Amino acid sequence: MVSVRCTTAHHSLLCSPTCLARPRRWACPVIRAAVAVEAGAQAKVSLIRIGTRGSPLALAQAHETRDKLKAAHSELADEGAIEIIIIKTTGDIVLDKPLADIGGKGLFTKEIDEALLNGTIDIAVHSMKDVPTYLPNGTILPCNLPREDVRDAFISLTANSLAELPAGSLIGSASLRRQSQILYKYPSLKVVNFRGNVQTRLKKLKEGEVQATLLALAGLKRLKLAENATSLLSIDEMLPAVAQGAIGIACRSNDDKMMEYLSSLNHEDTRLAVACEREFLAVLDGNCRTPIAAYAYRDKDGNCSFRGLLASPDGSKVYETTRSGPYSFDDMVAMGKDAGHELKAKAGPGFFDSLQ
Repeated sequence: MVSVRCTTAHHSLLCSPTCLARPRRWACPVIRAAVAVEAGAQAKVSLIRIGTRGSPLALAQAHETRDKLKAAHSELADEGAIEIIIIKTTGDIVLDKPLADIGGKGLFTKEIDEALLNGTIDIAVHSMKDVPTYLPNGTILPCNLPREDVRDAFISLTANSLAELPAGSLIGSASLRRQSQILYKYPSLKVVNFRGNVQTRLKKLKEGEVQATLLALAGLKRLKLAENATSLLSIDEMLPAVAQGAIGIACRSNDDKMMEYLSSLNHEDTRLAVACEREFLAVLDGNCRTPIAAYAYRDKDGNCSFRGLLASPDGSKVYETTRSGPYSFDDMVAMGKDAGHELKAKAGPGFFDSLQ
């Protein structure tokens, strides 16, 4: 059994998520935000306290991390050795506004990062696509679990694909990346803000609020809800979010014991692919109003193939590029960086100014 305990604290809120997986001091003013941690009894002093959001998907990822740690280290298999601490983030609390209007995806990680830094937790489990590209000073992200399927799922009760939806159909999505690619290919459709956890979005769809929605297949599979997918969108039809399908685990940079535990779980192919994609994002320095997509993977020849996309939210402008090279950290980071510079030059400075 894993115990879950409760604390309550106040933490500041990250203003911008435009950063890479390396330390950086917060440069923007902070907004005070409450952090709620749900709880249960603690059987004994835990060897590892895992911090996570409280959504069903976040908990599934925390449980996957817990199970892998137990399997890899016998001392962690004991009763109460691993504790899961649920931290409610501002991104979970404010659901009636687009993420871009309340600060972007960093809202799903900032309070958890602060709990890590102040010693409330020992490791933090994140969906990598929610992690700002710069980590706060004093933390490191040395581990990615094996990546799930990166594709998006199309879900509808009335159509089998985006192409089958009648003109004017409403598609629910909180993702500007999805919105821009949908409108680029199907300008007659309409995309409306659609937030909440996976179960909430499926409920809204069944109640007829929208005619269709798109969700990450990785999340559906981890929640054992993949049967809800009407069809799957190919990479050509919908390029995924940076690091989609990847789980990242962070710890304090001076905590050698946690780094040792996490290094035993790291999946190197995933770590390198995520590094490539996040370097692309970092170069573009996109704010939370910038649709950006990327995918790096090992091809049949063992090399890295990379695709990147930069778009306007309304889909009127879409810039794409590809790269190929050795599947090694230095080469893949260089590919991501070069691809980012290419699209930044193609779009021009006026493109980013228009998205502020």
